[in-house]
Amino acid sequence: MPAHRSSNLPLLLACGGSFLAFLDVTITNLAIPDLVRDLDTDVSALSWVVTLYTVLLAALLAPAGRVADVLGRRRLFAVGVSLFTLASLAAALAPGLGPLLAARGVQGIGAAAMIPASLAFVLADTAPERRTVAIGLWSASASVAAALGPALGGVLVDGFGWRALFLINVPAGALLAWLALRAPAAEIRRERLPDPLGTVLVALGIGLLVLAVTEGQSWGWDDGRTVAALLAAIAATAWALWRSRGHAAPALQIDLWRSGTYAAANGVSLLFGAALYAWLLIGVLFLTDVWGYSELQAGFAMTHGAVASAAVGIAIGGSSRRPSPRALAVGGALLMAVTGAAIAIALPERPAFLALWLPAGIVGGVGMGALSVGVSSAAALSVAPPRFAAATGLNIAARQIGGAVGVALLAAILAGRDTTTAAPFATVYLVCAAAAAGAALLALRLRVSTATAAPARDTAAAPAPDPTDRPAAAAPATR
Repeated sequence: MPAHRSSNLPLLLACGGSFLAFLDVTITNLAIPDLVRDLDTDVSALSWVVTLYTVLLAALLAPAGRVADVLGRRRLFAVGVSLFTLASLAAALAPGLGPLLAARGVQGIGAAAMIPASLAFVLADTAPERRTVAIGLWSASASVAAALGPALGGVLVDGFGWRALFLINVPAGALLAWLALRAPAAEIRRERLPDPLGTVLVALGIGLLVLAVTEGQSWGWDDGRTVAALLAAIAATAWALWRSRGHAAPALQIDLWRSGTYAAANGVSLLFGAALYAWLLIGVLFLTDVWGYSELQAGFAMTHGAVASAAVGIAIGGSSRRPSPRALAVGGALLMAVTGAAIAIALPERPAFLALWLPAGIVGGVGMGALSVGVSSAAALSVAPPRFAAATGLNIAARQIGGAVGVALLAAILAGRDTTTAAPFATVYLVCAAAAAGAALLALRLRVSTATAAPARDTAAAPAPDPTDRPAAAAPATR
């Protein structure tokens, strides 16, 4: 056994990178109400604080796994965490919305480098007999970020303002960058870097789609700008897919979609992300705008859903007799759909934490945790073990794309409406419920045989929950 496999440093780096990258997916929702006041702008413009990070993370996740093979996981991780840390500092010091958005975009690029590099540490630098446990810890680190994010964000915003949400990344990122330089160098494969044009086209396609949905309400859905953005998004995406079909080093490994289960898992992740990210942000806005909660109160009011989601995911992951991925995904998505519809119907304009918010958060959190584990397990087990990292990266990317579109839809629904009443928020919850119901229907196509699952548990392809699953699956009625 190589000497470096006895060290815990690679696993520490992997868990730290996962935690840091996905904490910023969840914690920044708490910044939006404070940013609205501080920058004197609206939710539609500020939704880009969330979506720009998500767009670039989604576009670069899929090809970044191959970059880790070409450049080496240690080098890519060090570059990614350094970029993320410097961008966090820039975001904390941003004098206005423009510089803040630019910093968030660079953060997304850094996070996209960290995640596949951290997964590579787990798969390559952990002894086979410890690999399943290591993957579980890697996933659990993101779950802890999910559970910690709401309360930590509330405390920081209430005590120090929105800039503290970004500033907190700086010491943690600097420590990880220093540790990465102390990690053993990895073997570098003599392969080509992923298609740069295809990668840019993916980012353009996602970004232009989000732009059209976000601004369509204010521009007008029949306005030339909206139509042009939609057509350009379709053209860029189609071109990226066409290039990926025949490219030696494609930006998107679309041949993975030849597996019906894997293709369905990506579709489920897309719908889940659309429902989930809108749900996470709408909870913050509703609590502060309608119920009059402070950011501190809102943060703690959201924590129970995140804890429920993380607890369910960890419990299922550690069980020796877990349900099938299809049962988990269908059941979890249905729970989320029913909870979202119930919230939309019963949402009051006066605080009703014990009567509605607490039980809805727990039930929805259980559904999100189950759906997270189910869809990520199906994605992992539907491909050969050597392709686990690529499959996981593309599945995470689908989740992020859905999330970007979901937040854009939220911004479009709220634009121009009275957000001091419950009605527009109820509409968003209904849209989330519809997306979750669609995910449940599509999850019926997830079919993973026992023969496939068995060896995968003994290899690097163990069906560990996707790290974005539980952080993203934080509090249902809460974030």
